[in-house]
Amino acid sequence: MPDFSTIATVLDGLVESGAEIGAAVSVWQDGEEVVSATAGTRDTAGDPWHVETLVMTYSTAKPLAALATLTAVADGAIGLDQTIAEVWPAYASNGKGGTTLRQALSHQAGLYVFPEAAASIDALDTGGLIDVLADATPLHPPGEGIGEHALTYGHLLDGVIRHATGETLVDRFGGLARDNGWDLHLTVAEKDLPRVADLAYLEPGWREAHLGDPTNVLGAVLGRPTGVLDLDLVNSRAWRTGSFPAIGLHATASALAGFYAHVLDADGPVARRLGPDLHREYVTTQVAGPDLVLGFDIGWTLGFQRDEIEIGMGGVGGSSAWLNFDRGQAVAYVTRGLKDHDRADVVSDELDRLWEQDS
Repeated sequence: MPDFSTIATVLDGLVESGAEIGAAVSVWQDGEEVVSATAGTRDTAGDPWHVETLVMTYSTAKPLAALATLTAVADGAIGLDQTIAEVWPAYASNGKGGTTLRQALSHQAGLYVFPEAAASIDALDTGGLIDVLADATPLHPPGEGIGEHALTYGHLLDGVIRHATGETLVDRFGGLARDNGWDLHLTVAEKDLPRVADLAYLEPGWREAHLGDPTNVLGAVLGRPTGVLDLDLVNSRAWRTGSFPAIGLHATASALAGFYAHVLDADGPVARRLGPDLHREYVTTQVAGPDLVLGFDIGWTLGFQRDEIEIGMGGVGGSSAWLNFDRGQAVAYVTRGLKDHDRADVVSDELDRLWEQDS
């Protein structure tokens, strides 16, 4: 096994160079944690980052929102290839009547941007945003295109869960996390608020560059509803204790990497909850091709991105997690510094070097 001690040195170097302000890395090898490194601060007061520090990781939430939804399938509340409208009749409007849950989970529903009506709805008005999606017209026929449902994913799945089970997606995931001892939160409990790191911009204009032109469909993907890239909102108590399940995951690095370390295991906690057939569906590529939002070819499972060697998911701002199944190696990089994924790439490059050196 490689000597992973250099990973902590690399993380320290990112902070010392100014490339990072606060982050954590966890590496699991063959199901056991071999690296748990932290560096920098979790807020402007200079409080140090600890292994138990939580931070919002944006779209790393999507596989967990998907998992919560799939538990409803496992329980028989809805079928994977059943139409959403069968449990949520209002969703049938404007050409969406044939949309299946499988299509929604694999980013094929055609609702990869909230409609214009969402611009006037508070980002924490969960019910209002779900209703807007029920009324929306898809941007392509469901099942005939791929586009990451960057903000809409969680509310779409939440609408399904509410109508199929009477529960919210966040509550359903919360029960799953408690049952498995996962320090992963789609909403943060009062007792955990003191552990949460404050997000900060690492480069001028980062927010504006990601929002782009709000009158353009692709520019609106992260802009409707307003505020999800604004520090005043995402660092607020209301946001942390609220619900925005496509992006609202607060996680420690160890918990996130630990989830990935066992996600493919046939006898792991995910497989036990879903059953073998549904577990296989969860982690298997459902569709691949050009993504209309990301602008490049991608393979989507029911919640994850997957290619020939890795399954994982990154979030805007720089946090990401993945499992390299050739190596049996799970990794999470979580950060409060909003920029690109260059810092996680540095860690990934060091892991590649260590693996090649050990081979």
